[in-house]
Amino acid sequence: MISVHRSDDRYRGGDPDAGIETRHALSFGPFYDPDNLRFGPILACNEEHLAAGAGFDEHPHSHTEIVTWVVEGELTHRDSAGHSTVVRAGDVAHLSAAAGVRHVERNDGERPLTFLQMWLAPLESGGEPSYTVVPGIADSTPYALPQAGAMLHVRRLTEGERTALPDAVRLYVHVVRGRVALEGEELGPGDAARITGAEGLEAAAVAGAAELLVWELR
Repeated sequence: MISVHRSDDRYRGGDPDAGIETRHALSFGPFYDPDNLRFGPILACNEEHLAAGAGFDEHPHSHTEIVTWVVEGELTHRDSAGHSTVVRAGDVAHLSAAAGVRHVERNDGERPLTFLQMWLAPLESGGEPSYTVVPGIADSTPYALPQAGAMLHVRRLTEGERTALPDAVRLYVHVVRGRVALEGEELGPGDAARITGAEGLEAAAVAGAAELLVWELR
């Protein structure tokens, strides 16, 4: 079963006057939809747009696995566990909030920043917070998130190139850039497909190169 969710249908949030524009794929904050609370362990998939100098002041998280993918620009991250770094396009950043952590996310660069942030529920609560960045992750190197029973795959395709998707109980496919054909549907930037009982599926880039993120979920 495949359910396609378009970028234009996302809930619009953030604080535009402060240079923050957000598009939520699932219920988040004031945007409540009892039929769109989560997909497997995925609790949120937020597309964030920060103007130069804008950002999120220090705020807390707990019992959440937070994975960030920068689309363009640079994201500055600082947290109460002592981590400080700049996340760039092609890096996978993973904050395991565990029993509790506070962090700051800002665009300290001179150009606009766009990033995708995905929150997943851990299989077990508690523990010590941690922060990991994998710079320039390759297509052939999936990022395992055992805390949430999930695996992140990055696919970068040239025009006309096809890629097999993992067989899984659930897949969450998000198109970062370009256009992708999947099971008779065409998905553009910001579109996503939620798939249950995935078996023998392929995705193909159409009308140019494409980049997509694929969550393989238990």
